Amino acid sequence: MTEKITIENEEYDFIDLPQVAGDKLERLPYIHRILLENVLRTAGQDAERAKAAILGWIDTGTSDQEIPFLPNRVLMHDTTCGPALVDIAGMRSALAEAGADPALLNPVVRVDVSTDHSVAVDFFGGVGALERNMAREFERNAERYRFMKWATSTLADFHVHPPGTGIMHTLNLEKLATVVSLVPNEEKRWIAPDTLIGTDSHTPMINGIGVLAWGVGGLEAESVFFGMPVALRVPDVVGVRLSGKLKDGVLATDLALVVTHVLRRIDLQDKYVEFYGPGVSELTAGDRSVVANMTPEFGGNSGYFPIDTNTLAYLRSTGRVEVHIRLVETYCRRVGLWFDPEATPRYTSVVEIDLSRVEPSLAGPSRPQDRLPVSQTRAAIAPMKKDGTPAAGGGGPDDGAVAIAAITSCTNTSDPRLVLAAGLLARKARIYGLHPPHWVKTSLAPGSPTAERYLRRSGILSDLEAVGFGIVGYGCTTCIGNSGPLTEPISKAMTERGILPVAVLSGNRNFPGRVHPQLEAGFLASPPMVIAFALAGTVDLDILTDVIGYSQTGEAVTLSMLWPKSSEIDEALALAADAGDYTPAYEEAEASRVWRELDAPETTIFPWDEASTYIRRPPFACVGTGSLLGNYTARPLLVLGDDITTDHISPAGAIAEESETGRYLIGMGDDPKDLNVYASRRGNWEAMVRGLFTNRTVDNMLGDGIPAGSTIHWPSQEVLPLWSAAQKYAAADQSVVIIAGERYGMGSSRDWAAKGVSLLGVRAVLALSFERIHRSNLIGIGILPMRLPPQYGPAALGLEVGDILEIEADESLIAPRCPVNVTIRRADGTIHEFVATAAIETMAEVENLRAGGILPRILQDLTSAK
Repeated sequence: MTEKITIENEEYDFIDLPQVAGDKLERLPYIHRILLENVLRTAGQDAERAKAAILGWIDTGTSDQEIPFLPNRVLMHDTTCGPALVDIAGMRSALAEAGADPALLNPVVRVDVSTDHSVAVDFFGGVGALERNMAREFERNAERYRFMKWATSTLADFHVHPPGTGIMHTLNLEKLATVVSLVPNEEKRWIAPDTLIGTDSHTPMINGIGVLAWGVGGLEAESVFFGMPVALRVPDVVGVRLSGKLKDGVLATDLALVVTHVLRRIDLQDKYVEFYGPGVSELTAGDRSVVANMTPEFGGNSGYFPIDTNTLAYLRSTGRVEVHIRLVETYCRRVGLWFDPEATPRYTSVVEIDLSRVEPSLAGPSRPQDRLPVSQTRAAIAPMKKDGTPAAGGGGPDDGAVAIAAITSCTNTSDPRLVLAAGLLARKARIYGLHPPHWVKTSLAPGSPTAERYLRRSGILSDLEAVGFGIVGYGCTTCIGNSGPLTEPISKAMTERGILPVAVLSGNRNFPGRVHPQLEAGFLASPPMVIAFALAGTVDLDILTDVIGYSQTGEAVTLSMLWPKSSEIDEALALAADAGDYTPAYEEAEASRVWRELDAPETTIFPWDEASTYIRRPPFACVGTGSLLGNYTARPLLVLGDDITTDHISPAGAIAEESETGRYLIGMGDDPKDLNVYASRRGNWEAMVRGLFTNRTVDNMLGDGIPAGSTIHWPSQEVLPLWSAAQKYAAADQSVVIIAGERYGMGSSRDWAAKGVSLLGVRAVLALSFERIHRSNLIGIGILPMRLPPQYGPAALGLEVGDILEIEADESLIAPRCPVNVTIRRADGTIHEFVATAAIETMAEVENLRAGGILPRILQDLTSAK
C-alpha cells in the first residue's frame, strides 16, 4: 500500500492507489480517489473499514457508510476567523479556570487567514481611492486586527495575511495551493494531494485547479484545528459531462451562471459535483475556477475539475517553480489522479452540458440561480417596479437605474481574462467618449494585488480609470455588502420619488439587501457586462440592441461596438501576463508597514477588556454546558418561509444608528457615525444577538405585521425584539424553536447564524430542507436540525401565538436520520401530531449534539486529559 517514489532526485513515501484499488480505481470518481488516499494515510486503525466503504460505493453509487477526512490545512477570512479566535480565547480562559494548561489548545494543522472581508468602498472614482479605503479599513478595525495579530504570536502554525493581500480564494489559487503537497510526519516523508477546508462557502473555487476542498462552518473548522477529522458519509458524486467549446464572445461567467441554473434544479444536498468529458479540456484553469466558485450557488459541496495540462499551465503562469510542477505531474500520473477526457467513472447520476450552447447570461434580480439572457433585464424588473415619479426632464435616475456597478469578488476577478475583457470594453468606450451617468457608483476591487501589475503593463488600467473603474481595494467589498454609501442622486430619488434602483456586479450572490441594504434587486454579470450596464446607467433596456450612449460626435453606440472578441482578449493577456509578478506582488503586500507596526499582546491567555465593543468573551465557550437534546415543550419563536439565507439570519452589512445593535453600541460609548458593519462585530456576542433576523425582508408568520427582528411573546402577547423575548423565555425556563421552509440557511458559511440562534435559546430548528453548511453549524453549536415532512411546511402547520410544541428528541435514542415525534398543542385546545426527521448525517454529529456542541466537546476532552 505504501510505496516510495523518486522525483527530481528526492525520495518520497506515497499511497499507491493503483495497488490498493486495482481495476476499481478507474471506476472511482477522482473525488473518491483523493478521499481514499486520505483515509489510508490518516485514519489509522479505521483505514481498512473506510477503504472498504469507499470501494464498496462503486456497486450502487451511494452509501450510508461514514468515513473520516483530515485535510492538510484550513483557510479562513477575517470575519470568520474572528469568531473562531474569540472561541479559542474563551476556551483558553475556561481551561485556565478549570486548572488545565491553556497552551494545550493549539492548532495541529496549518491555518491561513486572509484579511479580505473588511475593506469597504467609501471612496471611488478618483485619485487615491485605494489608499483612502485601506486607511479607513485600519481605522475601523484596528482592535480586531490586534486580536488577530495576538493569535499569530500565541497559536502554532497560524498565519494571517494582512489587508491588501487580496481575497482568500484568489490567494489560495495564486499562492497557497500546491495541488500536491509534502506532508512529513515523524515516520514518513509523505507526498499527497493538497486538501483543505475553508470557512467560506466559496472555498470550492480551488477545485478549479484540482485541489479537493469545500466550505464548512467556523465551528467545524475549529474541530479540525485541534485534530478532529471531518466525518462524512462516502459522498454521492454527480458527474457533469461537458462537451463542445464556448463560442466567441461567451465568457466563463456565462458558463458559471448556466451551470448554476441547471444544477440548482436538481437535488444536490450533501452531494459532490465532478466535471468530466472532453469539454473539460477546452476550459482553462481560470474558466474552471469561475465555475467551481459558484458551487454553493448550485447547491453542491464541490465543483471538482481533475488535474491535467491546463492545471500545470496555470501553475506556471502564477510563478510556481518548475521542479514542483514536474512533481505534480509525475505523482498524479503515477497514482491515477491525472485527468482522462475520454474516461467515464461511476457517478451517482449524470448531467450533460454542451459548452457550445452557452449564451451570454445574467442572473437576477434576486437569486444567483435565476439565469436570464442579457437582453431580459427590463422584463425581470417589471414586476418589482415602484412606479416612482419620473425624473423631471428625464435626466435623472428612474426605475431600473444602476445604483452600483461593481467589478468585484473572487468569482470573476481571479481570472485575468475576465478583468482584461472588462478593460478592453472600457478602452473602446473611452474612445467613443462614454462615461457612466453621475448616479452610478463604480468600483473595481480585484482579488489579487497582481492585478494592478498586469493591468498597468497592458495599458488597460488607465482605460478602466477613465470610465470610473479605478481600483478601490483588494478585497471582497461590494460582493459581501461592503459597498459603502449610495450616491446622493440615487438616495434622493429613492426618498423623493420612490424609484427602484439596482446593482450590477460580477459577484456570486444577489439576494435582496445583500449588496446594499437599500437595494432589493441585483444582477450578476461578467466584468465587461458590468461596465456596459454602468455606461447605460439603467437595466430598463435591451442591452444587446438598445443604444448604450452617444459618442462625442453624436454617434449612437451599442454593445456590439464595444464587446471584445476572444482573440482580442488573448492578445491582451499575452501582453499583460508575467509569471514573475506573483511572488513580488504578494511579498510587497505581506510587508505592510501599518500591519507590522500594529501593537498586540503576546500572552497565552487573551486579556479581555470589559469596555470593548468588538471583542468580548463568548458565553458558549464554557466547560460542561450540557446537551440541548431531550423531551421538552417549546414555543415557536419564529415561523419563516422559504430561502431564508444566513444574511437574513445574521446580517453582515452596515449597522444603523436606530437599530437595536446601534443603540447598544452607542450606549457603550461608540460614535453613532462610525458603527461599522455587523461582520466586524462578530467578536461581540451582545452586538450580534441584537441584529438577528433584522433584514427588512424577513417575515415572521407567527402574526401579521411583525417587524423584522421581532416576535410576539407568549403569554404577554407583546411584540418584542427577538433578543428581548428570548430573555423573557429564558427567565421562565421556556424552550423555543424556529420553523422554516425550504433551503433554510442558504448563502454564506456564517457560523454566527447558528451561534446567534443558540443565544436566543433555540433548541431545534424544524425546516423542510437545510443548506448543508448551516445544518452543520447548527449541530456544531448544539442545536438539533429537523426536516419537516413535505406536507407540513410552515404555512400548512399554521402555527399561532400560544401554540406549543412537544418534541421527543431523547439523547439516548437520537441517531442519523432518525424519526422525531412532534406534537402541536394549539391554543384552541386541538392537537396535531407528525414525525420529523433528525437532519443528522453521521455519528460524529450525534456525539457533538450529546456534548452540547463542538466547543464543549473540545473542552471536555482537554479537561479530561488534565
